[in-house]
Amino acid sequence: MAISLPRPLHTLDAAELEAAAKDRRWPKWQTMALLHSLKLPVLNACLIQPGDSAATVRTAAHALAAATGAETLMIRSDGGAEKKQYYRGGNTFPVEEIGPRAAGLLADGRAVILAEPTNRFINRLTVLARMDRPGPGRPGSLTLEALGPGYDVADLTRGQIPPQVTAHLDDVDFAHYQPPRWHEWKITDNQCPGGEEARRTRRLERLASQTLTDSGHLDGETGPGHAETWLRQRGYLHLFGPQPTREALAKRARRLFEDAFFLARSQPNRNWHCLATAFSVFEEPRTIYWDLVDGERKYAATAPAAARHEKRAA
Repeated sequence: MAISLPRPLHTLDAAELEAAAKDRRWPKWQTMALLHSLKLPVLNACLIQPGDSAATVRTAAHALAAATGAETLMIRSDGGAEKKQYYRGGNTFPVEEIGPRAAGLLADGRAVILAEPTNRFINRLTVLARMDRPGPGRPGSLTLEALGPGYDVADLTRGQIPPQVTAHLDDVDFAHYQPPRWHEWKITDNQCPGGEEARRTRRLERLASQTLTDSGHLDGETGPGHAETWLRQRGYLHLFGPQPTREALAKRARRLFEDAFFLARSQPNRNWHCLATAFSVFEEPRTIYWDLVDGERKYAATAPAAARHEKRAA
């Protein structure tokens, strides 16, 4: 019997996307499939599962690279519960390096998501959208937290970098669509101790200690100055220029509200209390949604636990 090889997300048909969107073993892949099935923009990607051979990884990497016309691919890991030493993905590597880099993650029982590459140093806008409600049928709220040019999603989700701008809506009925009036938005500029320079320094520290070290661009003892030099030498000056984040967020607030409402209505867990998704505007410009996180289920099942549950149910 022929072995089914991993296929790029954008080649999956409706039935395959529906099946992937119901598979809770791999939360990131699950929500990427859901987002794509809803016609929202996501990166083209493929899923490599623990137990897949090195040959399977190589074949999948070359197939995705051919489908996207890329010479490098992004590596993300997936698998439910996160450990303290959880691999912070999002970096891109040459196709020939994918196999060795994926091997350790697969051996640790985590799936690997290979995705078309992005340049995380030249993003125009990054937004974390959070939908809250006390229960089904009750009004809730929508909060948008944003960072401007040169920042990325990980700065908001794991980097402990405060947003530059926050937009908030109260009394949102996620069951019945009603577009908000402009005056209902509460938009605030978020100051942080030390001002924008402190926020930028924190970003550079993250790049030096994690992103550029993991990708092999920096090694040894590094600090924010090394990261700044690396960015400037390559013309990645977005972080050091104007930060028109308030205007950029205001321009996209209506669309983000509509997408958030659509996602809330499409959420399989009808009893959700908190949902979150991340949104990026790239340099092209191109927009991408990353994941949809259900706060109550994010850490509910590791891949092995989910597999045991499915076995018992069968």
